[in-house]
Amino acid sequence: MELKGKTALITGGARGIGKAIALTLAKAGANVVISDLGSSSDFKVGYKLSTKDDLKTVAEEISALGRKAMAVEGDVTKTAEVQAIVDKVKTELGPIDILVNNAGLVTIGALLKMTEETYDAVMAVNVKGIFLCCKAVVPQMIERKGGRIINISSVAGKKGSAGMTVYCASKFAVIGFTQALAMELARHNITVNAICPGILPTAMWSDYLSHALAHLVNVPASEATEKFAQQQIPLGRTQSPEDIAQAALYLCQADNVTGVSLSVAGGMELS
Repeated sequence: MELKGKTALITGGARGIGKAIALTLAKAGANVVISDLGSSSDFKVGYKLSTKDDLKTVAEEISALGRKAMAVEGDVTKTAEVQAIVDKVKTELGPIDILVNNAGLVTIGALLKMTEETYDAVMAVNVKGIFLCCKAVVPQMIERKGGRIINISSVAGKKGSAGMTVYCASKFAVIGFTQALAMELARHNITVNAICPGILPTAMWSDYLSHALAHLVNVPASEATEKFAQQQIPLGRTQSPEDIAQAALYLCQADNVTGVSLSVAGGMELS
């Protein structure tokens, strides 16, 4: 699919993977809408969430590339807010051609220490959020006889890890959802694929997960991610948001690829 003049909606687009995908698609010619919480949230996580200023900054960068940009605040776990975002985009930029479901939460902890509240929050964002966004956008794609949906899963959606039961369960669910929806929408010329990132130096890793890795590689948290990459990733480095964005661009452009869960992890699954 040619991206010039197309409209893309990217959830969790204020920074990290979402930001990189937004800028990459804009460079390829798409007009881009980024959504994120943007302000205070009820979610309790061990790392800093994005801000309203983060959203504004990304929108400005997209505009500087000569594309139409829109930044909207919204919670993907709430039906009314998701529908409001989709309606606003259609009114101001036109129908959505590309949906990238990137919003996500991660948590680490042994099962017996995990709370029901944490389980519900992770599942709400990582799984229900994708369901709600797809349900709101797909009718437009069916009407236009085509579209692209990309769901951000994880290598944790292909292989379970101790201490990550809830997160792994949510990302396995994303892959199953992706495959089923790909079958359902193929007759409408809508492709549905997932990307499975490995380890990235985003706020989620820097502020939270690096501490969990530290005991595995027996080094301080500040060194854990790099050490883990050297030991467990054949290509010897962590992934960057731009690595994931390259995969997203490919899946947007590809006309005959659907139902795929594409790992971008430097071969980590092979270790």
